[in-house]
Amino acid sequence: MSTSITSLTLEGLDKLSSHARRCVFWEMDPAVRTSPEFRDLHDPEFEKEAWLSMVMLEWGSCGQVALVDDKPAGCALYAPPSMVPRADLFPTSPVSADAILLTTMRLEPIGEEHGLGATLIQAAVGDLIRRGVRALEAFGIRGVDASSDVPAATAALECSPQECMINADFLEDIGFEVVAPHHRFPRLRLELDRDHLWKADVEAALDRLLEVASLSVVDIGEKSAVGAC
Repeated sequence: MSTSITSLTLEGLDKLSSHARRCVFWEMDPAVRTSPEFRDLHDPEFEKEAWLSMVMLEWGSCGQVALVDDKPAGCALYAPPSMVPRADLFPTSPVSADAILLTTMRLEPIGEEHGLGATLIQAAVGDLIRRGVRALEAFGIRGVDASSDVPAATAALECSPQECMINADFLEDIGFEVVAPHHRFPRLRLELDRDHLWKADVEAALDRLLEVASLSVVDIGEKSAVGAC
């Protein structure tokens, strides 16, 4: 079973899971998206692709994608907060001026089995450090109940704060710190520096070495089996 993490490209949108391709929780103004005249006409997958295209053309790659045996396993999406319509609608807004906003950290069941959450964040951090970004921020969510503090997405899209936001405990576990406390929607921040990049590069190199070693062991085993015959 092989796993890989790659930067999201316009040609690789099919590497996103079906939910990630259709979810516009962050990418559209909820007041517009839930209006009766708009709701019956819009195509969420088209809207998501249009948003991703806009961000990539104006700013560059805005995500990391995890695959397990070439099947979508998870993704991390991020962008300048000025490009994220929902970024100003939280009680802990706005995002700091020097930070990029991590909007999505989604794992499919197979991605959870392989523990790819931290690996996706490391890939995002490595990308942003190389581009000179100073910090990564995210709006976390605590608890399991819906809140009226943030307009919910339409149920038809299977989107909600619980479904489309990142668990605050997960963010804290991987090094984010709360910079704007809130009982439901804290804003958290991860300072980016060269140490993060060094760590990500070393771990990537170790992963490659382990993969080569495992392939060598398999190859030796196969040759031994042929020799025994």
